[in-house]
Amino acid sequence: MSKNDEIGKAFDFGLFRRVFTYTKPYMVIFWVVTFAAILSAAFAILTPVLVRDIINEALANKDNDQLIFIILVMLGALFGQVICQLSFNYFANLLGESVIKDIRVKLFERMMSFKMTYFDNSSIGVLVTRAVADMQRIGEIFSQGFFVIVADFLKMLSGAAIMLYINWKLAVIVFAILPVILIATRLFQQAMKVAFIEVRAQVANLNSFVQERIAGMKIVQLFNREEIEKEKFRKINEKHQNAWLKTVWYNSIFFPIAEISYSIGIGLVVYFGVIQNIENVALNDTGSIFAFFFLMDLLFRPLRQIADKFNTLQMGMVAANRVFKILDTDSHISDTGTLEKSDVKGNIQFTDVHFSYVQDEEVLHGISFEVKAGETVAIVGATGAGKSTIINLLNRFYEIDSGEILVDGHDIRDYSLKSLRSQIAIVLQDVFLFADSIANNISLRDETVTLDQMETAAKQIGVHDFISSLPEGYQYNVKERGTMLSSGQRQLIAFLRAYVSNPSILILDEATSSVDTYSEQLIQQATDKITEGRTSIIIAHRLATIKKADKIIVMDAGQIVEIGTHQELLKNGGYYSDLYEAQFLAEEVA
Repeated sequence: MSKNDEIGKAFDFGLFRRVFTYTKPYMVIFWVVTFAAILSAAFAILTPVLVRDIINEALANKDNDQLIFIILVMLGALFGQVICQLSFNYFANLLGESVIKDIRVKLFERMMSFKMTYFDNSSIGVLVTRAVADMQRIGEIFSQGFFVIVADFLKMLSGAAIMLYINWKLAVIVFAILPVILIATRLFQQAMKVAFIEVRAQVANLNSFVQERIAGMKIVQLFNREEIEKEKFRKINEKHQNAWLKTVWYNSIFFPIAEISYSIGIGLVVYFGVIQNIENVALNDTGSIFAFFFLMDLLFRPLRQIADKFNTLQMGMVAANRVFKILDTDSHISDTGTLEKSDVKGNIQFTDVHFSYVQDEEVLHGISFEVKAGETVAIVGATGAGKSTIINLLNRFYEIDSGEILVDGHDIRDYSLKSLRSQIAIVLQDVFLFADSIANNISLRDETVTLDQMETAAKQIGVHDFISSLPEGYQYNVKERGTMLSSGQRQLIAFLRAYVSNPSILILDEATSSVDTYSEQLIQQATDKITEGRTSIIIAHRLATIKKADKIIVMDAGQIVEIGTHQELLKNGGYYSDLYEAQFLAEEVA
């Protein structure tokens, strides 16, 4: 969507109604806020009327009892206004926070259902901005935007009505100034609409840049990119600053205009009010002039605030438009399968599978193979041959273009996603660990997995001693992405995580690459243990690690070029034999 399109939709009433549909579970709070706004306006206009009565009647007649009575009524009105304002502020914020809580949960659930393609093409920083900063902007629609505008409008309307009732001539003079403020407010609103869209765009860019550089700080420092990245950040930060300065500039123009108009209005009221009293001595309406001071404040101050709150409302609507754009994205894996199986044997069959990440750029060209239950099958080939793609398709991270993938004779699309993926465990080359304890990273907070089960499993695959040697053992916090552990240790945790889940199908994707010799020995022991008795698929560059596989599938450029055992493939003298000899010679030279 272009910036102009987004500006046009900033006050889309359809979008506005959609935001307000999320208030339905909180209608009691909604009406509390509404009534508090109405009562606050009623109490606000009562004070000017009482001031007029004090001056024109109590003081003029020197009636002490009447003066005390009016003052008590005024105190009651002020107290009522405070209570109403307190209720309004609290419940408006409560409504806003409740709404964004619900939308944020829905957004997170939606993002979790997206295909991997969506995340491949999306910036993490932008998505974080949508889920955090933009959500707060949506909440401000309720706490600082719509309801405040309604409350201020009620005060303005009631104040104008009281002005006409008290002295219509002075009211007309005040109303004559309003067009100036209204025109300025409209121009201000239009300018700020453009400025705030630019602000949100720059905030997303800044978040994305910072998130990516922090995640890749090792590369930045390793290749001495600090100065270059600092200069890039300076430019992005400058754009962010300039976007905000536009809003500051527009505010700097608008509010002085509003203040000057208000001051002119007061001067005119005083001048013409005094003239009226001079021309009609019997009128004795000095109290009305003082009342007009309060009423003008009720009229002009909300008008200035409405302009400011319109800005908040605009930013909230822009944020809502961007969040709903993600909610409306049709990029999820269809989960219409109804098959639920807890006793999957692990038979896997690919039949003439074609797949492309980008349309018309096929990466798998009619792949067909079969893995029998309990077999260990290795898939080898050069980088980009399509090995990991096969694993992604088996887990339905992506949808195939054509062909068929069967598990135990059933199309994987017939399984529910939860049922299918609960039967498959993967150990990836790049292990992801959460900033949590080792125990929680193993169980992924599955309450059915006990600490005793983890320790038993760890002993079986030979990693219990390593975990026990860490401070706090299984409760040791590995920090973000497991930075407190070596790559080999992270791999061992990933093996234990897979083993504890007791899958029917185990996938090891480059699980022994980039680790030291000692860790590789532990990983090989763990591999032998966890592959025992279950269907296993091993993707490996290092061919020495897959000699024991029941079957080796050799891939090249998205096609299967050979299938056989290690010895059979060596005898064939084909692609695998050449690849093996090249690796063997490289290791000999090393």
